[in-house]
Amino acid sequence: MKTLGIIGAGDLGQQIAHYALYDRHYEKVVFFDDFSTAELINDIPLIGKTNDVEKAFNDNIFDELLIAVGYKHLSIKKELFEKFEKKIPLGKIIHSTVTVDPSARIENGAVIYPGCIIDAHVIIKENAVLNIACAIAHDTIIGRHSFLSPRVAVAGFTTIGERCFLGINSTIIDNLKINDTVQIGAGSVVIKSIEKGGLYAGNPARFIK
Repeated sequence: MKTLGIIGAGDLGQQIAHYALYDRHYEKVVFFDDFSTAELINDIPLIGKTNDVEKAFNDNIFDELLIAVGYKHLSIKKELFEKFEKKIPLGKIIHSTVTVDPSARIENGAVIYPGCIIDAHVIIKENAVLNIACAIAHDTIIGRHSFLSPRVAVAGFTTIGERCFLGINSTIIDNLKINDTVQIGAGSVVIKSIEKGGLYAGNPARFIK
């Protein structure tokens, strides 16, 4: 079994570490965090800051890397991914309760929480996070560095761009394209493609700011 390095020891990092260990994807986990000074977080060692990641990998302290930066900082999540993607193997967690069609593709760096359904010919791009019980219908693409909150439903033939955030219980109907850096508010229903980045909310979803 491998050791996982996680950048970010906050709530998201702790959740990912929990799944990594207790769903038996990895034998051990170590944290890197630029803000915490703790030595242990939930019995998991914090061994350095972001600048220490590459040396720790070269010293064989961990084998694969995941970036646990939350939805409020997706640009930083992207920057860290691009900094390390060609230097360190990226991990992947697909919880054992997830249903994944054999034709779907989930790329490295992605984390899929319990209860998600990934339908036929879906592509989950690198560094994306799907929280609990998301349903992604056939022939849909979830873009790099995007974050889907619990119970997001995305219908078929839909493309979600990079660094998008979809709030809890939001729904995206079929055959739509959501451009990069779009935020969808909780419970919103998107019935038209969105070309401009920004915050959208409501039923139907409308541009807020």
